[in-house]
Amino acid sequence: MRNIVATIIGFIAASLTVYIIENLIGHNLFPLPVGADPLNMEWLSNNMNLIPVGIKICVVIAHFAGVIVGMLVAAKISKQSMVPSYIVGALMLAATFFNIIMLPKELWFTLSDGVFAIVGFILGHILTKKQINKNF
Repeated sequence: MRNIVATIIGFIAASLTVYIIENLIGHNLFPLPVGADPLNMEWLSNNMNLIPVGIKICVVIAHFAGVIVGMLVAAKISKQSMVPSYIVGALMLAATFFNIIMLPKELWFTLSDGVFAIVGFILGHILTKKQINKNF
């Protein structure tokens, strides 16, 4: 039961991290153009060139940080298994790659988003493993 709760709360923490960095910080520091509809996939697909580079960098950072935070939170709650962290990390990687596939982006954005998400998973694994080992 503890591992199920760890997975759910870890995923929520990861999602909140992405939301805070991507939407609250990114959109406030780098406002979208007037008339932008960021919740409309068709608008995003047709207008990626109008989105400020700063927001795109925030998206990359958000995906990277979301994976790490989610995995760490899952490990802190589980205290004995890496499985919840792996599930959270895999879900966040899947969400990142779904985002990459669904929206046409510049090559630098696609590559950096994918690479940083994978690096976040690896770093999350290292930090999570230390957390689990610390408890035993």
